[in-house]
Amino acid sequence: MRSVVVPFDPAEVPAPLRRIAPPDVLTRWCAADRTPHAPRVVAVPGAGGWTAAALVTGRPQTAYVKIVDAVGDVPSAVAAVVAYARAQGLAQVKWEGWTVSAEDAAGAGFTPLRPPLTGSGGGPGAGYVRWLDGAEVPEPPYYRQSTDFTCGAVTALLVAQALAGALPRTSFDRTAELTLWRDATNFPACEPVGLGVAVRRAWPASPVEVFLDTDRPVLLGHLPEPERAWRAVLQRASRTEADRLGVPVETRRLSLTGVRDAIRRRERVLLLVSLAAMQGYDVPHWVLCHGAVPGAVVLEDPWFNAAAGESWVDAHLLPVPDASLEAMSLLTEDAARFRGAVRVGRAEAADT
Repeated sequence: MRSVVVPFDPAEVPAPLRRIAPPDVLTRWCAADRTPHAPRVVAVPGAGGWTAAALVTGRPQTAYVKIVDAVGDVPSAVAAVVAYARAQGLAQVKWEGWTVSAEDAAGAGFTPLRPPLTGSGGGPGAGYVRWLDGAEVPEPPYYRQSTDFTCGAVTALLVAQALAGALPRTSFDRTAELTLWRDATNFPACEPVGLGVAVRRAWPASPVEVFLDTDRPVLLGHLPEPERAWRAVLQRASRTEADRLGVPVETRRLSLTGVRDAIRRRERVLLLVSLAAMQGYDVPHWVLCHGAVPGAVVLEDPWFNAAAGESWVDAHLLPVPDASLEAMSLLTEDAARFRGAVRVGRAEAADT
């Protein structure tokens, strides 16, 4: 299908787009500053202008593109986006459910996403996904962290344990999120050993292994020395507790091959990454690695940037190319690079 791809600038909406897009759709497209996600219009030209168009965005260094809305001849617009995604070598196309019905999405080859556990957070009430290589990836529930610092607790409590079968979906709430964070925190961040210890305490039947290729305290580089000192004491205490509970702390760096091997064994990996590549600021952040497709690892990210036009649809079932994940999971602190991860196996017996 012949199509054109042009950057989308809210200040200069193309006339052919104005002729086919409803005013409320254009209002939504222009309401957020989507610049960090390279907003583009994929349009199908026809006699006298465009017959179909879709606004698409996607996080940098990822392997998906998201349709915000499709207008005009919607099936043609979506077909053009799928062709564009294939040409870009992407693994996935997503579709926010602002204006599309489940029936129309299914007719275009899309599968509905499970709605978030605690509401859409201002995003669409529905979302859809189409894997371009026919992949089948387990879909965990999605829950957005309720604070700026509980990403580690959310990935462990609300995602990893749900897949391991240790926690019913009805137990996912803010009280559970903050309770686990309180047990794992190094104030306010969750460092790898403390997070692994908290997971073992919460679910003793779930095998847990920590990978941290440094013996120095981590996630403290932004703090003045007096603030570092007492947090370092807590991190040493976490290592002592890990030894007491029998939680292995591997000093070797977990490779991306190791991450994929764990996923293949139906295990899950909580991985510490920097948000510099995907969001533009170098902040440590926990994500869950739970699936794999050719060339990419599939993540759950418990946070999304609504101000940039993101929604839970972006952060859920998020494919990241191996090379991108390799780079973003090497953090730098005090001129040293390290990788932090927590491997969570399937529960060996029912937890109480």
